[in-house]
Amino acid sequence: MLWPGKGAKVSIPAHVARLRAVVGHDLLLLPSVSVLPVDQTGRLLLVRHAGHSDGWGVLGGAVEVGESPAEAAVRETREEIGVEVRLVRLLDVLGGPDYQVSYPNGDRTAYVTSVYEAAIIDGSPAVTDDELTDVAWFAPEQLPRLELSRFSRALLSATGYL
Repeated sequence: MLWPGKGAKVSIPAHVARLRAVVGHDLLLLPSVSVLPVDQTGRLLLVRHAGHSDGWGVLGGAVEVGESPAEAAVRETREEIGVEVRLVRLLDVLGGPDYQVSYPNGDRTAYVTSVYEAAIIDGSPAVTDDELTDVAWFAPEQLPRLELSRFSRALLSATGYL
């Protein structure tokens, strides 16, 4: 839900739309979640966000009003790749310059993201909305050579995957 790109049709939470109506493209600090599904062999699921050409990214999105970060993580995973997950553990809560994103429409957002490791318990990961263009599993030894977005490289480094 938080990853708008060029030409990508993205739903923005109502409270964020109201904020944007007041502050325009100015930098907003928003709570978000990032989800790292890991399979039984230790592979990590990454995604490509529509409209972004900066490499592979992580699943995630906004924490909505009245929602816990854990609830947001489960919801975002269901919405983006059509699977149910069990959250294994909270890996970290991250923020700072590497977690700021500038969108093609000019919006600037600084995220504080709760990062969860997850296990898929039902379904097969697939692109299920227009926010993503691809999903793929990667073995740990493949990660250092992958083209990753700045946000994802910082997140994977901070959580020990890189």
